[in-house]
Amino acid sequence: MKRAPTERKKPDPGAEAFAEGLRLLRRNPALAALRADICRTEDCTTAPPDGWAVADSNGTLHVNPRRRAEPEEWAWVLAHCLLHLGFGHLPGARGTRTQPDAHQAAARCAVVNRFLATFPVGRAPVALPQEYPGGDEEELAARWRRDGLPPTTAGTAGTAERDQLLVEWRGHGQAREDWPTAFAAALTRTMSAAMDRAGGRIDAETGERLPERPWNRALNWFVSSYPLLGGIAAGLTVVADAELARAHDIAVAAVNAEAAEIYVNPLRHYADEEWRFILGHEILHAALRHGERRGGRDPFLFNVAADYVINGWLLEMGVGEMPDGLLHDPQLKGLSAEEVYDRIARDQRRIRRLATLAGKNRPDVLGEPLGPPRDYVDLDDFYRRGLQQGFELHRRERGLLPAGLVEEIRALAHPPLPWDAQLARWFDEFVPRPEPVRSYSRPARRQSATPDIPRAGRHHPEEEVPRCTFGVVLDTSGSMDRTLLGKALGAIASYAAARDVPAARVVHCDAAPHDAGYLPVEEIAGRLRVHGRGGTVLQPGIDLLERAEDFPPGAPVLVITDGECDVLRLRREHAFLVPRGAVLPFTPRGPVFRMS
Repeated sequence: MKRAPTERKKPDPGAEAFAEGLRLLRRNPALAALRADICRTEDCTTAPPDGWAVADSNGTLHVNPRRRAEPEEWAWVLAHCLLHLGFGHLPGARGTRTQPDAHQAAARCAVVNRFLATFPVGRAPVALPQEYPGGDEEELAARWRRDGLPPTTAGTAGTAERDQLLVEWRGHGQAREDWPTAFAAALTRTMSAAMDRAGGRIDAETGERLPERPWNRALNWFVSSYPLLGGIAAGLTVVADAELARAHDIAVAAVNAEAAEIYVNPLRHYADEEWRFILGHEILHAALRHGERRGGRDPFLFNVAADYVINGWLLEMGVGEMPDGLLHDPQLKGLSAEEVYDRIARDQRRIRRLATLAGKNRPDVLGEPLGPPRDYVDLDDFYRRGLQQGFELHRRERGLLPAGLVEEIRALAHPPLPWDAQLARWFDEFVPRPEPVRSYSRPARRQSATPDIPRAGRHHPEEEVPRCTFGVVLDTSGSMDRTLLGKALGAIASYAAARDVPAARVVHCDAAPHDAGYLPVEEIAGRLRVHGRGGTVLQPGIDLLERAEDFPPGAPVLVITDGECDVLRLRREHAFLVPRGAVLPFTPRGPVFRMS
């Protein structure tokens, strides 16, 4: 007998689309770790009749078999339901539980969709809101109970009330799956793998983990184990390129704070502890903004001065081991980078022997990034905030830090006053204005509300009293910038007039002093004629003021110079007003105000 041909089963497009959507979902390792059963049968009474799927507290996803959707849409639907399990919206307590009401179910769906907006899986089959409100599900539910539900909550149950169902446990004594813990562990593994791929620690083609380079181990040590610099280290990138290092003559390492990149020479071999010291050195350069603080100083010498200070701090804090050949001088302990610069700038013999991590006569604080331009955040805010937060964590967990480093960190939190505000404070302290007195002999005008109550008036006494004054030693050499000179004289005149100073003693100095005598303060910046414009010798002008019989012994002296002058000695209160970046050829004892 001839057998009847077997009938081939017709393919089901809906089942094929669902199976493809399930495969797309399982490509996500975090969601694939949530083991859930899938019920997609015709006799399932739990599946929503006009929706896509619902999830229950036994870990089963009930899918509508008659619903048609694209594979990307099924992937989104299944991810939405699984996230209800992973977020703990379907708790695992046994027994009958109260079902979530419409407000709580909608709030949970909003939280899940907000997560999927940043962790995309597939494509939503429904219209989603443009933005999601802040807060967790409890806050959203309370808000919507008060104000009413939003127009759409974008669940997967269609017109049903909810896509989360709490049902009785059917495990028969077996342990219930802990979905939130499993999802948290899988999400952590996924994020770690993504960071490893982005950081070049995993081969993009084979997926195998590459051996970790010592400079990357050093950077990761700061992130995980050194809170002071960990926040900043997390925002920096180590660029290890031998050709780039050779093209830019980088002997060991260099940093660019603007690009948030540390450039290392991969051909140099150091131990892990030495790489920690090297990277800590470059991180502190960037965090303390040494490139911005340099001003008009010599870039290499200021870099060297900062190296002396940073290396001393790293040794004191015990960060790694200092490689041979780096700059360190115990006699410079406690000095700032600016103070060290003033010392080494006059020592030409020492300068010829100096080298940074970038090499001899080359700064390792770079002014421009070596790669293509990138998108940046506010640099001052990034480094200031990172250093402040790291300082607070470090102080709680690890204890004390070098006093100089603490001072600089605190100074970053409070930007310095402008030079004119500092000069005004100096005037307030050393050039006080005459104070009026109160007396009933000159009563004040009586108020109309209380005409019978006398009040004391304020006035300056008519008898002779000593008036405040000060001296100005003005550098009029050819190197002085006329614009800055006018700005300085204008500021002095305005502050003196505000303090009722009738006149100031002015001495011009170039190769010889020129005594202009006492000048009304309004003439200091107005009709003052500057003499000289030759060389610069200021000490004779200072001696002239100190020997003058008509100059009060307690009056302060303000020296205005560009720094290209002789070594000065002043025996009274004094201050210096210099252009930004100018360096005095001696260690000043009075305050130095730098004009911008």
